[in-house]
Amino acid sequence: MNDATTSNDIRLREGASIAQRLVVAGSAAAVALCFTPGLFTHDAFEVIISVVALLAGTAFVGVVMLTPAVVWIITPDEILIGRQRPFGKLQTRVVAKDEITGLQVPGSKTAKARFQLAFTLASGERLTSPPLSDVTHVHDTVARIAAQFDVPDVEAPLNPLDASNPEMRLGEPVEPFSQRDIRIAAVIAVAVSAAPYAYKLWRGLPPNWIDFMLLPLGVVAAFAVTRFANLVTGAFWIVREGDIRVERLWGNGEPRADHIEGHDVKAITVERRGRSEDEHCIVVIRLHSGRRFRSPRIGSRNEARAVGAEIVRRLGIGAEANRI
Repeated sequence: MNDATTSNDIRLREGASIAQRLVVAGSAAAVALCFTPGLFTHDAFEVIISVVALLAGTAFVGVVMLTPAVVWIITPDEILIGRQRPFGKLQTRVVAKDEITGLQVPGSKTAKARFQLAFTLASGERLTSPPLSDVTHVHDTVARIAAQFDVPDVEAPLNPLDASNPEMRLGEPVEPFSQRDIRIAAVIAVAVSAAPYAYKLWRGLPPNWIDFMLLPLGVVAAFAVTRFANLVTGAFWIVREGDIRVERLWGNGEPRADHIEGHDVKAITVERRGRSEDEHCIVVIRLHSGRRFRSPRIGSRNEARAVGAEIVRRLGIGAEANRI
């Protein structure tokens, strides 16, 4: 998919390939089949769990395999929409330029920097496109489409990752946890570790060695929470011309900031951090000093690549370090 402004046509895609669908569906089916032995037991509870697991697995496989792949090709005169289900026929539709009366760019509820094109037709129908993959050129892409379709008063979306911004902002500004929340978490850690010991005493049973070992572990966990809780607040990246400012917190809540310049970068890559390549891809920068910086979650691999390419341009990173 390429919706860069240097192309005559804008292509938008949504939906995995058949090979990707088969892998996901096969994995789900294998997990569901692991519950089949419970069907042959005499325990009603196990039978119910097995039936529910098999039904859920079947439903998941059905959704994965039946969700259509969608392709939009936006030309200066029309929009060509293709829709195809796995092993089904390709369905096409052409929307002419004179049918389009309005254009909006709604944001996504799941990803802050994900945008789609919502066209309003003369008939009143509303068509929503697949997401724009080049999230760093949303303003230019929307302005170009609005101009070629003669759509007036198109409101530009607020995009923290747009290349037109002097500063690209990844993530949210970091704030320390309140002392009240930290104390509550520490008390919970102690209470959880002491619960087995207290339960044995309440029932008049002698505590065993595991119960005694959990008591100091709870104290250690409480100490770790009070000292290091703010380390999990993440990072906030501000990408400017020539450098990146990475804002984080020390364990005690004090702010810290690191600066990355182009000559410091040994390698810049896009990696997946989570279960899905559609939602959990990030940019990773490795420095010559050995330090590694992971960006806040960006979105799909295409979106993360677009952000990484803009970082490469702004920092002037050499081709030998660019592994996006």
